[in-house]
Amino acid sequence: SLGGAALGAWGLKALYDRGSRAYAGNVGDEYDAWTNEGILEHYWGEHIHLGYYTRAERHRGAFRKDFIQAKYDFVDEMLKFSHTRRPKRILDVGCGIGGTSRYLAKKFPDAEVVGITISPAQVERATQLAREQGVVNVEFRLVDALKLSETFDCDTFDLVWACESGEHMPDKRLYVEEMTKVLAPEGDLVIACWCQRQDTPEAPFSQQDEADLKFLCEEWAHPYFISKEEFGRLMAGTGAVEHIASQDWCEPTLASWRHSIWVGVVDPWPVVFKGPWIWYKTTREIVTLERMHQAFASGLMEYGLIRGKKKAATSSQAAAGAAKVGASA
Repeated sequence: SLGGAALGAWGLKALYDRGSRAYAGNVGDEYDAWTNEGILEHYWGEHIHLGYYTRAERHRGAFRKDFIQAKYDFVDEMLKFSHTRRPKRILDVGCGIGGTSRYLAKKFPDAEVVGITISPAQVERATQLAREQGVVNVEFRLVDALKLSETFDCDTFDLVWACESGEHMPDKRLYVEEMTKVLAPEGDLVIACWCQRQDTPEAPFSQQDEADLKFLCEEWAHPYFISKEEFGRLMAGTGAVEHIASQDWCEPTLASWRHSIWVGVVDPWPVVFKGPWIWYKTTREIVTLERMHQAFASGLMEYGLIRGKKKAATSSQAAAGAAKVGASA
């Protein structure tokens, strides 16, 4: 009956309006599942992050651009934004299946690149792809980003790269502090992160804003979002980072959300053959991708790029570092 259909539609909407993967220390498990299913890699390639679309490409029609090439272009643009020059040691924090780590390893063949993740399946797949591609100056390790200084020596990496990993961090301050600790003096820290806009007395979040943010957090295992300005304040709060700058890259990345839906429309068969559970998960992903698009398009969310440079070592720090090198020689 019409009433039954309406009730069913209401129930379906209520189901899809509730987040299904609230953060509960489950990020590694979720990425293990995504990696083992293979759907995300099929459509997104080796890079599990948004792409970059120039003004001219958007004017011509963003969907005409190769979806995966847009991700490589994003890495190139983020690298320019970082202001790094010729890093010798690179840490990729939240490396996924290692696409960016391998790309940077190829771009800087004399550098040592380390990619970290808390997903065992991602470490395994990233290592497999590096071996298949013959990339020998990269390694992947199972490391908690909030415990970097327990694994790596302080003042080690010339470039610390964090692309779309901050969203999942339950302690953003510690996330920034740990990356800063392992960053070498005069090294570059660069973060790309989905950020909420600033909540101010002049422009407070509405009830609908709060509801939208809650859904976006609870659907993809995000504990909470912060603003790009807050990331800048956290960098400054370490007392060790200078030349801090931030930008909103919403315009060049916005097309990624709907483009990712479109590549599934034109090539549905990997999902079709997976069966009902994947069908359900995929429809949820489509709903979330569209809601992400709307949140970024409305200004509720911003695509934050934040960079900073670690201050030069003091004379005493330099002496201590030289002594350490001498002791290990």
